[in-house]
Amino acid sequence: MHGTAQAPRRARLMPRPQAEAFLRALAAANPAPRTELDYSSPFTLLVAVVLSAQSTDAMVNRVTPALFAAAPDAASLAALGAEGIGPLIRRLGLWQGKARNLAALGAMLVERHGGAVPTTREALEALPGVGRKTANVVLNVAFGEETMAVDTHIFRLGNRTGLAPGRTVRAVEEALVKRCPPSMLRDAHHWLILHGRHVCKARRPECWRCPAVAACNYRDKVLVPAA
Repeated sequence: MHGTAQAPRRARLMPRPQAEAFLRALAAANPAPRTELDYSSPFTLLVAVVLSAQSTDAMVNRVTPALFAAAPDAASLAALGAEGIGPLIRRLGLWQGKARNLAALGAMLVERHGGAVPTTREALEALPGVGRKTANVVLNVAFGEETMAVDTHIFRLGNRTGLAPGRTVRAVEEALVKRCPPSMLRDAHHWLILHGRHVCKARRPECWRCPAVAACNYRDKVLVPAA
């Protein structure tokens, strides 16, 4: 999503103790969170995250086995080229652009980084098809850094709940980084994205089964399932 996306209705900002209670509730419900993308290395994670733009993780996981079998590393991805990558990912949204970006990404990894995935934000964001969110995911998941990758789900959740209201993706990211206890920051990305994807849904949040509902400032809580 774009950094200036239209913000959903913003709830009253949670006081810090309430925000910590909200995160602790999510942590208790999901103590060992992980990405839903299938990957086996920093390289395959990077490729999967690039492919996930405008596509679900489930759909990405359907196409990556064939792609990774044909291109298990940066050099083979570059050699495959957009013409070879395209047929393997054409079930995904924006597949033509993604194929071009991945071919160029593979070539740049080989030319500039010896085929390895770089470990700095600046170098990651210089790669074709990689923006701040993708870089944050790779830094967090592959390299264990305490980053917050704000996607559509986290942007919506930060505003709707009052955890970190903001008009832009970057504003929500910065607020979450400041408000999450350091010991929880690395996992908070996963707690929030999974919660936004599966419980605090866009069209109809399922407040009746939310483990953090008692600490939420969403004004239209529905505590029982709809008939």
